[in-house]
Amino acid sequence: MAAPSPSARARLRAGLVAARPQALDDPRVHVSLAGLRALEGRARSLSFAPRQPARSAMNGRHASRLRGRGLTFEELRAYVPGDDVRAIDWKTTARTGEPFVRVTTEERDRPALIVVDQRMSMFFGSALNMKAVTAAEAAALAAFRIRDQGDRVGGIVFGDAHIAEIRPARARASLDRFLSSLAEANRMLAADAPNLAPMPLNRVLRAVARIAPRNHLVLVFSDFDGVDEETRRLVSTLARRNDLVLGLVSDPFAEDLPEGVSLVVSDGELQAEVNTADHAAHRSLREMTRGRLAEILDWQRRLAVPVLPLTSAEETVPQLRRLMGLAPAAPGAR
Repeated sequence: MAAPSPSARARLRAGLVAARPQALDDPRVHVSLAGLRALEGRARSLSFAPRQPARSAMNGRHASRLRGRGLTFEELRAYVPGDDVRAIDWKTTARTGEPFVRVTTEERDRPALIVVDQRMSMFFGSALNMKAVTAAEAAALAAFRIRDQGDRVGGIVFGDAHIAEIRPARARASLDRFLSSLAEANRMLAADAPNLAPMPLNRVLRAVARIAPRNHLVLVFSDFDGVDEETRRLVSTLARRNDLVLGLVSDPFAEDLPEGVSLVVSDGELQAEVNTADHAAHRSLREMTRGRLAEILDWQRRLAVPVLPLTSAEETVPQLRRLMGLAPAAPGAR
């Protein structure tokens, strides 16, 4: 009999299912560089442009609209009848006593930074994919589409003990480095990996602020494990200075925790067994997981940050299309 795959070992270690053989190269468990590159054709139907369909989650009632490319200041010049009065620079006008207008030009592109969580908390899946696979596929699709729109693409890929930074660039080589880093980080996830303290999400968000100080499109694909009040402040600051989109990756098991199973939970150093047959323990654990999801979803209202709720229980492309308000792709379409 074949040895259990990493996904089977992970669920077995958590006490969720019995061991059963499974292919070690199952794309639902680990992504490959070739598999990520194969998504390029399917990315063309998506759009991360400022103008979104009415039903898009990035154009919702509570979400801020994507602002698109910024404006570059060129010069101040004297006002000429017919100039747009909204362009008047009132500070210069007040100082000189003569009307002046600010001349700006639209930036040629809008750099994008795609942040992908590949920590051990993402190495879980109860239905179709591991959460890490869903995040990786969504990030690759975004990278392909944004570059195809003519914008520079970079990214941050992080696991529990490593972080890779790829600064936004137009060259295809930059995109390839991002995809390679993503595939490498994903392949490092394994049920028998050493127990490590997880990389703090706040450390990653501070790196985002350093690389993308303003006027970037920033997409974060994560389960947002370990959020706190500082996380909310960092997200709020990033959203004020950039176009920020959060891809909240979850699994239906966490949303509807079954009763009567034994779970082994760990903070990277200590382990404890939780029996959900205990009604109080089941209620506390369910409220904790649901509370984190609800908090991130509420940032859309409180912080005006678009949130794309992604699930590991569905294929990535169809749900991204649905979240962007697009019709389902025709059968067999690429």
